[in-house]
Amino acid sequence: MTTPTATASNTSPGRGLLRSVLLAQESGLVIVIATLMLCLTLFGGTKPQVERMTLASDAAVTLEGGETGTIAVTGVSGTTTYAASDGYEYRGSGTGGTLIRRSEVNKFLNVENLVLQLVYASFIAVMAVGMTAVIVMGGIDLSVGSIYAVAALFGAMALNALQAGAQGVEPGGAVTSVGGASLLPALAVCLATCCITGAACGLLNGVMIVGLRVHPFIITLGTMAALRGLVAIPTQAQSVGSFPEALTKGFFKLDVAGTNPVPPLIMLATAVIGALVMARTVLGRRVYAIGGNEVAAGYAGIPVGRVKIVVYTLMGALAGLSAAIYLGYLGAAETAAGSGYELKVIAATVIGGASLSGGRGTAAGAVLGAILVQLIENGIIILNINQNYNQIVIGGAIIVAVVLDQLKGRLLPLKA
Repeated sequence: MTTPTATASNTSPGRGLLRSVLLAQESGLVIVIATLMLCLTLFGGTKPQVERMTLASDAAVTLEGGETGTIAVTGVSGTTTYAASDGYEYRGSGTGGTLIRRSEVNKFLNVENLVLQLVYASFIAVMAVGMTAVIVMGGIDLSVGSIYAVAALFGAMALNALQAGAQGVEPGGAVTSVGGASLLPALAVCLATCCITGAACGLLNGVMIVGLRVHPFIITLGTMAALRGLVAIPTQAQSVGSFPEALTKGFFKLDVAGTNPVPPLIMLATAVIGALVMARTVLGRRVYAIGGNEVAAGYAGIPVGRVKIVVYTLMGALAGLSAAIYLGYLGAAETAAGSGYELKVIAATVIGGASLSGGRGTAAGAVLGAILVQLIENGIIILNINQNYNQIVIGGAIIVAVVLDQLKGRLLPLKA
């Protein structure tokens, strides 16, 4: 009688880890994003760029050699020369003035455009992190764009009132003091008003879904329309602005080396916190359990209704946070804010790997999905394609992502 012997696996732990990384949804997204960026860089063409540098009023400027010569600027720290052949041009009378440089840059691959795309992606990505939890749980939220607009409107009204009070605006409209609110009060008012408003709308969604036992699609479709109508009532469809500059230029639109890094940093922080909550907390494990099998989760003692209300409330709060970024960056709120964002947020979430049948999805995938959606929009502009194709491409991407998800679900049991 022979004794069966165990055979060693041919797959080392290192190769197994590498295979898992390569097969992960996020890895595929990174490859797609990198490929799209390469194509836009190669085929997007170039555009003219003008840079202006204001010279000190006591700087002496000497032109040598005419248009093909050099521009010598002499100041406190010595003399610096700029070659006219490199695109530099002087505007002034020999003392002070402005130095202008004209150059050609790649339409896509330049720092200004790349950071700008991250800024716009952050509006979607922050909400997509919350939408990931909703979809993983087996739900859906069509009202995120309207919640975003309502939160932005109430936040704008609060900031406008804060600024008016700090400037001492009298009933007749006269300003009794210059300046405005400082950063900390303005930031606190902005975040608190937007996030609390968004959380209240999300709480309303959750309570109605659980209490009325109606499918989330129907409830959020109704609140999407109702909240969108609410936005136009307080301001008669007029935009609201006049915010403290300490909040706009001093924080959300803070200039660092010609870029505005604060919104992308908030997006990154939201993704990290979202990933930790989904993977390391009781709430996250309950969300995955409900998405996997809601009935079994209930029998296991998980308070399904309470978890749903919490998740929809958090979804609303993140929509409010995104609205706060929007207010701080653009400096005003309009009634059309967030129109169509529900499609973009859901697209980013589904493209990022969240399964519409529930039980699967990550915060990192949601952020990558939002970046991909924004790159598609940017690519359509750069390649001078009709803007009407934007919705077609995003809708097609959702269909492809869902089909691939279903195929993956059918193939995985066969592999097992």
